[in-house]
Amino acid sequence: MDRLFPSTPSDHPAVLVTGASGGIGRAISQAFGKIGWYVGVHYARNKSKAEATLEQVVSAGGTGGLYHADVREAESVHRMIDQFSSQVAGPLALICNAGIGPSDVLVRHSDEIWENVIATNLTGTFHCLRAIAPHLIARGGGSIIVIGSHTGFHGATGQSAYATSKAGLIGLVKTAALEWGPQNIRVNLVLPGWQKTDLTEGIFPEGQGWLDHALHRPAAINEVVGTIVHLAQLKDVSGQVWNCDSRHL
Repeated sequence: MDRLFPSTPSDHPAVLVTGASGGIGRAISQAFGKIGWYVGVHYARNKSKAEATLEQVVSAGGTGGLYHADVREAESVHRMIDQFSSQVAGPLALICNAGIGPSDVLVRHSDEIWENVIATNLTGTFHCLRAIAPHLIARGGGSIIVIGSHTGFHGATGQSAYATSKAGLIGLVKTAALEWGPQNIRVNLVLPGWQKTDLTEGIFPEGQGWLDHALHRPAAINEVVGTIVHLAQLKDVSGQVWNCDSRHL
């Protein structure tokens, strides 16, 4: 752990948000701050952006700290989650949002790109789930929300590695929900739809790009993060896929 700001609550609910240095992760972190949660702001490389996220969490009314880990490495993830759990005594939640998505058509996808995307998006999520499970069991349960993608259900041109990684998350979430349900651990998948982030730069639809959406518009980020915050607090929902836009699955 790098930094606590301004102080660590003893028994408030706490959430660790991976990939919280920008985009959707920042919006999720801020939303939990607004309801007074302690927010663990995870980052892999961009510490300055993570610090900006943490400042927004505090400005919104929450508390939190910075947590560094390479989600591709199991030991790095274990250290981060052990540190996070040791800082709070209240209920825990985990939002697995970290992900990358370089684009290229299938025949030109290099082994390096394929392996890095799968290691980050799919294996990285596996590392996070496996590491936090003992902490949730010790506290009588908790919530895990994994950020998926519509692409994981339908594929997308130039997104073979990304789509494969997101498709794998479906099976991971449903299996974890079944295995950990008796321990009161709820595991769900949220599809946030198109959002303007670094990940979608250059491919974000414009103009008439929403004709596959029943409402002909993308999902608003405030509704997406509101859904995630609400779902994290539901006690009787697990193993579900929550689609936040108006496309058909």
